Amino acid sequence: MKRLSLLVMVICLTLTIGVASGFAAEKKKDPLANWKVKFDPSGAEYTYILSNISHPVIEGVGAGYRIRDRVWEESKGRLYVDFRPLAQLGGEKDVINKLKLGAVHGMMSSSVAAQNVADTLGIVNMPYVVDTFDKLDKFRNTPELWQPFADSALKSGIMTVDVTGYGPYGWATNTPVKTIADAKAINFRIAQAPLNADFYKAWGMKFTVMPWPDVPQALQTGVITGLDHTAIVCNITKKFTIAKNFTELDYAQGLFVHLMNKRWFNKLPADLQKILITVIEEESAKTRELTRKQYDTQVAKAKEAGVSFYKLSDAEKQQLVDMTASVYKTWGEKIGMDYFNKVQATLGN
Repeated sequence: MKRLSLLVMVICLTLTIGVASGFAAEKKKDPLANWKVKFDPSGAEYTYILSNISHPVIEGVGAGYRIRDRVWEESKGRLYVDFRPLAQLGGEKDVINKLKLGAVHGMMSSSVAAQNVADTLGIVNMPYVVDTFDKLDKFRNTPELWQPFADSALKSGIMTVDVTGYGPYGWATNTPVKTIADAKAINFRIAQAPLNADFYKAWGMKFTVMPWPDVPQALQTGVITGLDHTAIVCNITKKFTIAKNFTELDYAQGLFVHLMNKRWFNKLPADLQKILITVIEEESAKTRELTRKQYDTQVAKAKEAGVSFYKLSDAEKQQLVDMTASVYKTWGEKIGMDYFNKVQATLGN
C-alpha cells in the first residue's frame, strides 16, 4: 500500500513538473523569434543601436529589421543595425535622453513622443494638418516642408532622417461614440505629450495622461474608457477585445520618426553614411505604402471580429477644427508660424 502511495506521489510530481515546465516554456516564448538575425554580426566594424517601443508586426516598426538586413548586405558586413523593438532599451522618454547622450544611436520614436525633442516635430501631430496618407506623402516629398522638420532637432545633436507610420488616429471606446457629446462621457487615455494635452483641453474632453504599458490594466479595470490611438495598433495589440468601438477621427497620422545621434553618425566613414541614409529613406518610403495596406487589412479584420466603426458628421469634425484654433496659435508660435502656415497652405488645409 505504501509502495502504491509512493508511486502515485511520484507520478503526480512528474506531471506537475511537466505541466509547470510547459507553462514556463510558453511564458519564455520569444515574441521576436520570427525576426532573428540570419547572419553573424560579431565581425561588424560599426554598430548602430536603434530603439523602438512597439512590436515589429506593425509595418512601421518592422521597417527596422528590413533596414538591418539591407544595411548588412550593402555594407558587406561592415555596419550592423542592432534593432531593439518592444522597449528593450526603455520607455521613449528614457531613450530620448540616451539618444542625446549617445548611449543609443538611433530611435524610431512615436510622433507623440518626438515633440519632446523639438517643438517643430509636433507639427505632424497637430489636429487636421498632416492627417491623411496622401498629405503625409506630400509633406515628406516636398523639400520646403520636410527640411525644416528634419533639421529642427539638430540643436540637440539629433538628426531626423525619415518617418514610417502606424495609421490614422481615432478613438477606441468601450461605448459607441458617434458625436462630440458622446465623446464627453469618455475618459480617454492620451500619450505623454504636451500638445495632445492642449488640444484635448481645447476640445473639452476628459483625459488621462498614461504610459502605453499601463493601458491594458487601466482599460480592463475601467480607469479609462477610451483610447486615443490608431485602428492598426488597437487591433494588433488586442485593445479591441475590450474597447469594441472605433470612431475614425483621422485627425493625424501616427508616425515613427527616425531620429539619429549626429555625433555618432559623423564618426562613420562617408561610404557607410551614404549606405545607411539611403537604406533608411528607401525602406521608409516602401513602409509607408505597406502601412496603407495594413490599415485596410486591420480595419477589415476588426470589423469581422465585431468591432463597430463610426465617423463624426462633417459639421462636428469642423467643430473640432474650430475648437483647436487656440492650439494652432500657441503651437504655431512654438513651431514657427510662417512654417506652420506654409504647411497648412501647401497641404490644402
